[in-house]
Amino acid sequence: MSVYGQNHFTWNGTLRDLHGSYTGFCTGRGRPSMTATLSSSSGLEVLLSTLQNVGDVESTLNILSVLDELLSADRRIGMKAEEAGAVLLTLNLLKHNGQHARRTAACLWVIQVFCSSVSTANLIGENHGLDVIYRLIPQYTTKHLHAIKAAINAFSALLCTKANVCSAVSKEYISGFLWLYEDWHSKDNQDVAIAIRHALLCCLLKATDSTAGRQAFLSQGGIRLLYQTAQTCLLSKNLECLVEPSVQLMRKCLPRIPLPVTSDQSAYSFLLPGTPAFTDVSETPDESSDESDAEEAEDNHEANNRDYDDDLETDLNKLRLPPDPDRPKELLTQYSCFCPELSHDFQELDLSSETGDSSTASSSSDDEVVLLNKDRTKTTASRDSSTSDGSYSEMEISSRDMPAAAHLEACDFHSHSSILGTSPGFRTMVRGAMGEASPCQREDEQDNEEDGTEEFYHHTIIDRLLERHGAGIPHHDPKLYCAVASKTKSIPDFSILAFPDFWGHLPPPGHQPMAPRKPNIQRQKVFEDIQRFLKTDDIINHVVFDLEDSNLQCHSDSLRFFSKFESGNLRKAVQVRRYEYDLILNPDVNSSQHTQWFYFEVSNMAADVPYRFNVINCEKSNSQFNYGMQPVLYSVKEALEGRPHWISTGTEICYFRNNFCPAQGRRRTTFYTLTFTITFKHSEDVCYLAYHYPYTYSALMAHLKILQKSVDPAKVFFKQQTLCSTLAGNSCPIVTITACPVSRRWKDLHQMRNRPYIVLTSRVHPGESNASWVMKGTLEFLCSNDLVAQSLREAFVFKIIPMLNPDGVINGTNRCDLNSKDLNRQWSKPDPLLSPTIYHTKGFLYYLNIIGRTPVVFCDYHGHSRKKNVFLYGCSIKETLWQSGSAVDTVGLKEDPGYRTIPKTLDRIAPTFSFNSCNFLVEKSRSATARVVVWREMGVLRSYTLENTYNGCNQGIYKGLQTGTQEHQEMGMKFCHSLLSVTKDTRILYSRKLINHIDLDHNMLDHKSHNCFEDDEPPCAEEIEYSGGCPTLKGSDLDSDIDSNMAHVDDDDKEHSAQKHQQDSISQSQQSSIKNHLFPPQTAIR
Repeated sequence: MSVYGQNHFTWNGTLRDLHGSYTGFCTGRGRPSMTATLSSSSGLEVLLSTLQNVGDVESTLNILSVLDELLSADRRIGMKAEEAGAVLLTLNLLKHNGQHARRTAACLWVIQVFCSSVSTANLIGENHGLDVIYRLIPQYTTKHLHAIKAAINAFSALLCTKANVCSAVSKEYISGFLWLYEDWHSKDNQDVAIAIRHALLCCLLKATDSTAGRQAFLSQGGIRLLYQTAQTCLLSKNLECLVEPSVQLMRKCLPRIPLPVTSDQSAYSFLLPGTPAFTDVSETPDESSDESDAEEAEDNHEANNRDYDDDLETDLNKLRLPPDPDRPKELLTQYSCFCPELSHDFQELDLSSETGDSSTASSSSDDEVVLLNKDRTKTTASRDSSTSDGSYSEMEISSRDMPAAAHLEACDFHSHSSILGTSPGFRTMVRGAMGEASPCQREDEQDNEEDGTEEFYHHTIIDRLLERHGAGIPHHDPKLYCAVASKTKSIPDFSILAFPDFWGHLPPPGHQPMAPRKPNIQRQKVFEDIQRFLKTDDIINHVVFDLEDSNLQCHSDSLRFFSKFESGNLRKAVQVRRYEYDLILNPDVNSSQHTQWFYFEVSNMAADVPYRFNVINCEKSNSQFNYGMQPVLYSVKEALEGRPHWISTGTEICYFRNNFCPAQGRRRTTFYTLTFTITFKHSEDVCYLAYHYPYTYSALMAHLKILQKSVDPAKVFFKQQTLCSTLAGNSCPIVTITACPVSRRWKDLHQMRNRPYIVLTSRVHPGESNASWVMKGTLEFLCSNDLVAQSLREAFVFKIIPMLNPDGVINGTNRCDLNSKDLNRQWSKPDPLLSPTIYHTKGFLYYLNIIGRTPVVFCDYHGHSRKKNVFLYGCSIKETLWQSGSAVDTVGLKEDPGYRTIPKTLDRIAPTFSFNSCNFLVEKSRSATARVVVWREMGVLRSYTLENTYNGCNQGIYKGLQTGTQEHQEMGMKFCHSLLSVTKDTRILYSRKLINHIDLDHNMLDHKSHNCFEDDEPPCAEEIEYSGGCPTLKGSDLDSDIDSNMAHVDDDDKEHSAQKHQQDSISQSQQSSIKNHLFPPQTAIR
C-alpha cells in the first residue's frame, strides 16, 4: 500500500494515483465530485492509508469528503469497509479528533454511510460506538451545529440493528434523548436549531422500532412531552416541520389496545355441510406479536414493492392450453333446463287474444310468483310453508310506542324499540301486511272474505304509511318487498326490515361533488385520539350497542344503534365522549377477517350537533375515503317528507392506521380507522349509515318479480329460474332475457335459437353493492322498450346471474360466503357443497361450451375500493408476455384483438369509463377468478371483470363528482350499448338510427384516462402508516450537510490553516481546551 506523508499530499496527486479505482474531478469549492464508485477495495485502502497519515485539517476533510461521496453510492460499502479495515479506523479517528468540529462531522458522516450494512452497524456498536457518539451530543448551544447534527444522525443510523437498539435502551439513552429534545426545544427561542430538534425526533423514531424502545419512551413520559411541544410548534409556521415526526412518534408509541370484543371471530357462525359442530377457531395470542415494527415495516415495504411483473403468468402452455374439465361431461346435461329458449314452442304466439296474460310461458318463473294484486291468502299459505325451514316467521317495520290513531313519524321507526313487542293489536296488523296470520286470525280472514270485506288488510301500519306518504319508487313495491323478505333465510333469523330497503330509494337531484379534504385533518384527529390516553376526564367508554347482547341498556342521551337486519353490519358501538363513538364491524361469517362493509341504524340524535364516528377495525391499508369519498346516509324523516334519498354525507373524513390490535393477538395484524363527522338535520330522526348504497338480496328478488310483470310476454322472453340453493337454503336466480320470435315459423324459431349468448354475473363479493346497482341498470335496460334494448334482445340471448353470493349479501359480509372463502378464488375447482353457486355457474358455462354455444361475452360485475372511474380487466396472451418481459417470441402468436372492442367502445360512450385504467394481463394470483377461468377453460375471448368505483371520477363530464345509484345504473345501460360492437349483424351496428340513439358526442365525452400501471392516486396528503421512516427535512440530506461543512470556515479552521505545518506542536492541554470549547461537558442524563 502506498503511503502519502503530509508534506507530499495534494488532492490532484491523490486522485491521479487512485485513477485505477475511480475517476473524479474537483468542484469549484475544492470538494471532489465522483462520477464512479470504487470497483474494488484498493482505492479505499489508499484513501484510508492517506487519511491515517495526513495531519492537516483540510486534507483530512477532503479525504473524508471523498469517502462520503464514494461510500454513499455503494450499498455494499459497509461490508467493503469492514474488509478494508476502514470501520474501526474511522471510529478511532472520531475518538481522537473530537477537538475539531469539521473533522468530527466528516467522520460521523462516514460512519453514517457505513451503517447501511447491518453487520457494520453491529461492529461499531460492539466497539462502543454508541457511547462515543452519544457523548458528542451536548445540551443546547448555538455552536458547531453541523457536527452536533452529524452526531445525532450517526447515532440514529446505528439504530438499524436490534442489538444496538437494545443497547441504547439498556443504557437509558432514550430518556436521554427525550431530555435533550426538551432542552433544545425550550431554549431554542430563535429557531436556529430546528435541524437539531428534527434530527433528535428522527433518532427517537429509530430507537422506538422495538417494543423495548417504545416501552422506554412511554414510561419516560415521551407522549406527554411530545404532545405539549407539538402544540407549541403548531403556533409557528417555522416549526411545522417538527409536528409531523412528533405525531408519527406518538402514534407509534401509543400502547396497543385490544379490540373490545370477546373474540376475533365473527358474531355469526354457520355449520358447514360435512363438518363437526362449529368451534371457535380464533387464534391464540402470538408471543411473537411484539416483534419490531421496523421488521414489520420492512416486510410491508418488500410486499408493496414486489415487482408486479413477477405475478404475471409467463407459462405459454398455461396461457394457451385449457386444462381438463373439472367434471365429466355426463354431469353437464343437468344444465339443459337453463336454456328454455331452445325448447320452448311459443304456442302462445298463436293466441293473440292472450298475449297480455302475465302467466304466459314467455314471461314465467320457476319460483313462486308473488303477484301484487292477488288474493293475500295464497301468499299467506306459501309463507306458512316457508317458515318451517328457517325463514322469517314474521317481518316487522317497527316503531316506538304511540297511540293507534296517531300519525306515523320518523321517530316511530326504531327497529330495536318496537311497538310490536308491546301491542298485540299492532302485531296483528303488521302480520297482516306481511301476509302472515295465526290460525285464529286466518279464521277471521275467512270470515272477512265471506262477508266480502277486506278491511283487515287496509288498516295496517304499512298500508297507513303508504296511504299517507306514498313512496312511489319506480320498480319498487314495499308490500312486495316485505313478502319476498319474509322468505329470505339468514343466520340470525332477521325479523326486522331496514326502513330504506322497505321504503325504497330515489337518486337525489343533481350530482354530489367529492368531499374536499381539510388540511391536516388527520393530524387533528390523531391529536384528539392521543388526548384519550393523556386526559381521561371526559372519556365515557360506555358500550351502547352490542350485536351479541340484546339486553344492553343505553344512556338516555346517547345515540342508539341497530344492525340486525338484512345486509346490516355493525358489531359494537362504544360511546367514547359525549359526541364521539367507536364502531366495530363484524368480520365475515366463520372468519375473523374482511371488515370493510357497514350498514346500521342510528337514532336518538340531536340536530345541528357534530357527532364523530370512528370505524376502528378496517383492514385495507388505504381507502378512497382519503380521496373524496363519503359514507351514505338515509333519513326516515326526509323520506316521509317526500325525499327518500341515500345521500353522500360526512365531513372531516380520513382513513389512517390506529393503535388497536386483535382481541386475541393475531400476529402482525394492523387495523385502520375510518373517521367521519356527521351533523344530523333533524332531532329524534332515525337514520341509516352505510359504506355505500345498500342493495339487498330481497331487493333483487322483488325487482326480478316486478321486471317480470313489466315486460310484454309477446315480445320479451323473460324467464327466472333457480340455478341452485345456497348453503343457507336461499335460491340463486338465473334469468334469461331475449326477444320472442316474430312467429312460430321455422325460420323465426331457428333465428331465435341460434342467437349468440352473453353471460353476465354480479355480486360475488357481498360488500360490492355498487355492482348490484350496475346490474340493476343492465336488467332494467334489457327489459325496456328502448330501441337499442330491442336490438340487443333480437341479437343475443342474455343469461344473467345477478347475485352469486346471496348468503353473504343477506348476512352483511364483505368478501366471503358462509364458508369463509372468497368465491371469486374458487373457480378453478369449485366445491359443489361449499361453493354451490360457483360450481353450478361454471357447470352451466361448460354446458354452453359443449353444445356449441360458448358465450361471445362474459362479464362479472365488481366494485373497486382503491380506484376512481369504471374500467375492465380482460385477458390477453400477448400483452401479458410483453409486460412480463418474457423471452417467448410473440411474433408468431396469433391473437384476436377483439377483447379490446368493448372497452374501446365504452371509452367513447360511457362518461364514467376509463380505457387506460383497463388491464388485460393474466396474473398468477388471479388464476382462479371468473375472468381468467372462463377465458382459459371455456375459450371466451371477451371475458371481463367490470370494476366500478365506490367514489367517483377524475375525468370526463363527471370529473370531481361522486357516483351515485343513477350513475351506476347508467353504467349498466352503457355496458349494454357497448355490446352492439360485437354483434355479427352489421345492419344493426351501422344503423344510423341506432348510432344517433347511442349518442357519440365527442365534446361531452372528451376525457383522458389513467395508465393502469401507475398508482391511481397520489400519495395521501398525510401519512396513513406510522411505522415508516422520519419525514425528511428540506436541505438536510447528507450531500447538503457535506457541502455546507466544506464551505464553512470557522475561527478554528483559520488558526489551523495559518499554523498548518506546526500542528504537531500543539500540547495535550491545548487539545483538551479546544475539545471543551467545542463540546461542553455534558451532565449525566437520567
